Amino acid sequence: MSDVERGALSDADRNQARIRVPFLIARVLVLIGLLVAGLGPLLWLLKASISPTQDSIREPLALFPSGEVQWQNLATAWQQGHIGYYLGNTAIIAAGTAFTSLIVCTTAGYVLSVLRPRWGPLLSAAILVTLFVPHIVSLVPLYLTVLKLPVVHANLTNTFWAVWLPPAASAFNVLIVKRFFDGIPREYFEAARIDGAGALRVFTSLVLPLSRPILGVVVLLSIISSWKDYLWPLLVLTNPDLQPVSVALPKIAKVTELNIQLAGLFLALLIPVALFLVFQRAFLRGVGLSGGIKA
Repeated sequence: MSDVERGALSDADRNQARIRVPFLIARVLVLIGLLVAGLGPLLWLLKASISPTQDSIREPLALFPSGEVQWQNLATAWQQGHIGYYLGNTAIIAAGTAFTSLIVCTTAGYVLSVLRPRWGPLLSAAILVTLFVPHIVSLVPLYLTVLKLPVVHANLTNTFWAVWLPPAASAFNVLIVKRFFDGIPREYFEAARIDGAGALRVFTSLVLPLSRPILGVVVLLSIISSWKDYLWPLLVLTNPDLQPVSVALPKIAKVTELNIQLAGLFLALLIPVALFLVFQRAFLRGVGLSGGIKA
């Protein structure tokens, strides 16, 4: 059989002008719509961050109506708003969240997919059910848990552990990692056990090296999720010295002009957008391989 991909239109249809031209126009219009929806807000934010405040208030959609471009707004937001300091806190939170997510998701996925205990299906069903629970419903129980951690009775508020641990047990991440592990051929595990490898050796020497694409997806999802999170860090990190940039920006808005606030918001968006652009190929490949590895 031919390896050529087939679409809705055949080659003969594409060669007909009455079909090719409308099809091309539709593709161009869809592309323009996607660009406007995806890049439009980012480009407007860039324009507003280097514009005077009055321009953004009076004519928000106009392109520099006063003719003045204030690139110094970015430097002012960085210095006066201490954006660099809050970005550092955000980076610590994102890195810790990604690390803890990797530990929880890989070990949970390994237990459910490879070790397969008797209670595995019940645990998988319980994890799946949590996806249907609105986040706001679990907010109060989760806060009470962080306020007085069971068994050790420790108070995790105003510590980075309070923002590292809850997102680590993401049901979505656990399930996509388990799904990936399910696709690894069972023959690999059998061969490793015949060679005398134990469960831990199979996990570290076989499963993890084969799972780099999906692990990259988990890391990227964890970083982006923690970077944009606002409500949970606001609740558990009341100390301003520990707060991320998402919590600090609304406070900066009370003491700075609108253009400086928008400049700080643009600076906060640069890193997650840059991360996705740099690692988008690995991210999309990992999502595509979430069904696992085929022999």
